[in-house]
Amino acid sequence: MQNRHYHQQSLAGSNPVELIVALYDGMARFLNRAIAATEAGDVQARRVAVKRVLDILMHLQSRLRMEVGGPARTLAEFYAAVFALCLEGSRLSSSDRFREAVRCVLNVREAWQQVARDPEVCAMYAPPSGPGSEATSVSGWTI
Repeated sequence: MQNRHYHQQSLAGSNPVELIVALYDGMARFLNRAIAATEAGDVQARRVAVKRVLDILMHLQSRLRMEVGGPARTLAEFYAAVFALCLEGSRLSSSDRFREAVRCVLNVREAWQQVARDPEVCAMYAPPSGPGSEATSVSGWTI
């Protein structure tokens, strides 16, 4: 419980791109749990882990702005592919499918991490400066 509170506090100061990176970290963590559960023959733990990954994928999918076009469509296809890998991994009790999903997630996570480090992106989410600023900020980021 204390670890969860600490994790929530650490995310409070994150910009939206860093939050996406954190969601990808969560997917990788739950996929690794699914691998461990599959190899241990723990069907219930595998199902719980896969459900958490699918929940994250559905959340990310629901936030896509499809009217933007290219990047949103590409991400939608990526999320669908990882979703399918998770379902196959669970149905077949296949650690290999889960490992493939982890590789995919970590690859795209790295791209998001690069975006999060971009000075222009950081500037977009920097709090307004100057007296009288009404923006709410947490750890230096406007929310």
